[in-house]
Amino acid sequence: MSDGESVEASGERSVAAGRDIGSVSTGDFPMHVERATMLPAEAFGMAPCASRVCHLPYRTDQFVGRERQLGLLDESFGDTGGVVVHAIHGLGGIGKSTLAARWASERTADFNPIWWITAETPVELDAGLAALGRALQPALVDVLTEDAFRERTIQWLSANDGWLLVLDNVSAPADIKPLLARVTRGRCLITTRRGATSWRGIARTVDLDVLEPAESVELFTKIYDGDRYGVEELCAELGCLPLAIDQAAAYCREAEITPRAYLDLLARHPAEMYAATAEDGDARRTLARVWQVTLDRLADCPLAVEMLRTVGWWAPDDIPRAYLDHLGGPVEVTEAIRRLAAHSMVKVRGELLSVHRLVQAVTRAGDRETMAERREAAAALLIEVWPTTHLFGEAERLWAGHADALSNCMDGEFDTERVTLLLTMASGHLARANRERSVALIERALAAVERNPSWECSDIVRGQVLPVYVINGYMNRAQPLLEADLAQKRERLGAFHPETFMARRMLALALQGSAPEQARDLRRLIVEDAMTALGADHPVTFESRMELRRGASSEPSDRQVIEARIAEAVRILGQDSWTVTTLEQQLLTALRKSGDLGEAVELAEKVVGKYRALLGDRDAQTVAVRSEQCGILVEAGDLRRAVELMPALTADLARVAGDTPEARDLVRRVKAILQRIAK
Repeated sequence: MSDGESVEASGERSVAAGRDIGSVSTGDFPMHVERATMLPAEAFGMAPCASRVCHLPYRTDQFVGRERQLGLLDESFGDTGGVVVHAIHGLGGIGKSTLAARWASERTADFNPIWWITAETPVELDAGLAALGRALQPALVDVLTEDAFRERTIQWLSANDGWLLVLDNVSAPADIKPLLARVTRGRCLITTRRGATSWRGIARTVDLDVLEPAESVELFTKIYDGDRYGVEELCAELGCLPLAIDQAAAYCREAEITPRAYLDLLARHPAEMYAATAEDGDARRTLARVWQVTLDRLADCPLAVEMLRTVGWWAPDDIPRAYLDHLGGPVEVTEAIRRLAAHSMVKVRGELLSVHRLVQAVTRAGDRETMAERREAAAALLIEVWPTTHLFGEAERLWAGHADALSNCMDGEFDTERVTLLLTMASGHLARANRERSVALIERALAAVERNPSWECSDIVRGQVLPVYVINGYMNRAQPLLEADLAQKRERLGAFHPETFMARRMLALALQGSAPEQARDLRRLIVEDAMTALGADHPVTFESRMELRRGASSEPSDRQVIEARIAEAVRILGQDSWTVTTLEQQLLTALRKSGDLGEAVELAEKVVGKYRALLGDRDAQTVAVRSEQCGILVEAGDLRRAVELMPALTADLARVAGDTPEARDLVRRVKAILQRIAK
């Protein structure tokens, strides 16, 4: 007996002790104990939690949106029986922890205890479980060790229901499997960067994406109540990522700068701004730090890190996996993509990858020398995978979009010869689809070679300027170049060389809009000179005659006239020439008007195939011909075939339609066809 406590022992050979004893003997087996701790009665019970226990460190007063995800959690955690485990997964900084805290904070009447554990490592998980044990049984704080508390907490969770554990930022499912294997009731809400496939058989998953634009603005203005100039633009630049918006808004508030000013700083000093936070902010919760943790975890897969730093220079969406095949062997590349997807750094949809634009920006950021080196590698890889099936094909335009994105990452003054060549190639593929960017790229490339005239690509760049102007319809810029080109060809090749005739024809095309009469006179002279110098059956002569006819009057509607011209064009130019294709389209219209729908249906299939082969599926002219084909099918009574073609047609129409008279007319025609099908 000690500490003045009075205790009694009863029963044969029993021992009584108030608290600590040094030795004891029952008469049979003497035992010496250096120190023994006597546990209070509650140490032996697993009773439900009698008082309210809640630990949620995250504030949620700035929470916006996420109604769908909150509803999914309500639905899932409403299930009865057994343990329910749900994992919110997504990119670092996308708001997983905030969503979990918001949902848990609204369920304090439904669960007890509610306990938040930072579970990034097994050590942190164990510490969090031990902390919960101390909160559940504070009388044992000075009695049990940390390990004993952790074990006792798991035993309590296994014996009781009605509790909610939030396990935040779990790095690997294996870290929490031992815990989940022992608890058979209650609720576990997990946040993690690991993708959905990592949680198969362990937890249901909620894939969290960025905020909607309006929600992003709402979040920003909850934190920052100053001048809103540029806030929508800033939120868009930050990719509607909650952490980035929170970081930017807090910085603007404390520095007393506008969103527009923050955008300017971000453009000029990206590395510093992605690492910056407000004075009272958590330095570990900046964009640069959050994703560096993931990159550190991928250090054992250098190809994954290299891959991420490469795609950082391209467009964020629709990155073909095939572009990355040149970085390593098939197994290595596949494994690197898998690792990136598993850590939510990229999303994989079949053969296409996407990456958040801020992940790109952070992985690009660095000193100028490092950035230039990485951009050069990204440009070299794009050149290596250059597709050349069609000039205006979908694959080519997709590729050109990635080259265009690379051009926007650094100013033109840093363009190397390789980057300049890349932009020149991309300018041709963007022609017609994105005229403004097509011209901007070739003019940027031209400026680069004028600064560096010794580059080997100089002639290639200069040779591309004129075609890009002409194809995009920038005839006012093309005309002086055409005049200079014609003068050079006359001097070098002579007045009657085919290339000189081609230069004259291009000049007539440029004059068509600003001086139609001058263009018509020039075309007439070209035909006369070509007949004399080259003969009536020369391709240049025939093409010149066709251009003179098109410029002088509307296209013919008489079937026999068009068929005669097609026969002549096939004889002189060949069946696959573009002129033959355009004449066949004229014949298609004539057949439709004359009511020869059977022939029109057959010819339409042929013409659409040619347009697809020459221009690709989604070129505006191809879409126009495809719409005409559907109209002919409807008129011919083949509604089944028309209905089959319309979904793909309307989807492609949405990609090419713009605010131009031609685009509006195309939309009107397709809508008319849809209405006829509906009837």
